[in-house]
Amino acid sequence: MKKFTEIRSIATPFPRVNIDTDIIIPAKHLKSIKRTGFGDHAFETIRFEADGTPIQDNVFDCDRYKGASILVTGDNFGCGSSREHAPWAISELGFRCIIAPSFADIFAGNCVKNGILTVALPQTDVDALVLAAEAGHKICVNLPNQTVTCGNAHYEFDFNSAHKQMLLDGLDEVGQTLKSAAAISTYEDKQKLTTPWLFKA
Repeated sequence: MKKFTEIRSIATPFPRVNIDTDIIIPAKHLKSIKRTGFGDHAFETIRFEADGTPIQDNVFDCDRYKGASILVTGDNFGCGSSREHAPWAISELGFRCIIAPSFADIFAGNCVKNGILTVALPQTDVDALVLAAEAGHKICVNLPNQTVTCGNAHYEFDFNSAHKQMLLDGLDEVGQTLKSAAAISTYEDKQKLTTPWLFKA
């Protein structure tokens, strides 16, 4: 997982509320547990007509926001059913940070596991950032300082300290656990001496 410290990028404005995981990646595409191949279907109903024809000037494919690493969106983002495929799909579109007034808890947790920072800010601040994104201004998100800046505007955000460290280190829960590999090995060696029957083939 790539480490997250700071990104400075234009942003894609998508200020719709209650965007659920089925909008992010429709259930019909959940046919693999690989982490790739979902970007083409991300936000499918926003990007394509029912017959597959691209919807002109949708924010995810238009040249104006091409290369954006930040998504600025509406309240309760990522609600609905739990699926890790949602952050996989978002990541494949190039987004490393999502800014919204609030997120569904499970979705936010899945984002951390996949190197995506979710920044919750008051609605008025998000509204200002949507306007900035529409104007093509760059936004800077700094995780160590927990700040978002755009021009002269400066916002601070709260973030879970354990999740912050995971993103800074570029490690998911398994990777974090393996930082204690030496201690785990020492414990296992001790257990082999005190309870050898547990380790018999």
